[in-house]
Amino acid sequence: MYWPPTRTFLKYIVIQIPGWLGLVGVLLLLWRRVEMPAWAAGTLLGCWVVKDLALYPFLRRSYEEDPRTGVERMVGLRGVVTTDLTPKGYVRVRGELWRATAPTGPVPRGSTVEVVSAAGRLTLAVERVPVP
Repeated sequence: MYWPPTRTFLKYIVIQIPGWLGLVGVLLLLWRRVEMPAWAAGTLLGCWVVKDLALYPFLRRSYEEDPRTGVERMVGLRGVVTTDLTPKGYVRVRGELWRATAPTGPVPRGSTVEVVSAAGRLTLAVERVPVP
C-alpha cells in the first residue's frame, strides 16, 4: 500500500466507509436475529475491508483528479490524417474522428500527426510527425 496515504487513497477510503457501515448494520441485525457468532461477523467485515483495499490499485486511476478537460488530455497523442489538412480537415485519434487544423502547413491524407493543443472544445491543433 502507499504510505503516507495519498489524497487519492484517502478519497477512496472515505467513499468506502458508508458501505462498511452498512455491512456493520446488516451483521448486527444477523447477530441479534439469527444469533450469528461474533467471530463470523468480524471475519466477514474484515474480509470485506481487505477486498476493498485489494481493489484499490485497480481502481486508483478512476479516483484521481485531473483538472484537464477531455480534449486537453489528448495532447501528445498521435493520429492519422483522414482528409487533407489545408489547413483544416479531419484526423483519427484513438479510433475517434476529430476536426483538426495544421497551423504549420498542409498535411496530406494518411500522414501521422501529433496533437499539440486543443483549439476550442472540438478542434485539435496537430503537427506532422516526421517519417523515420
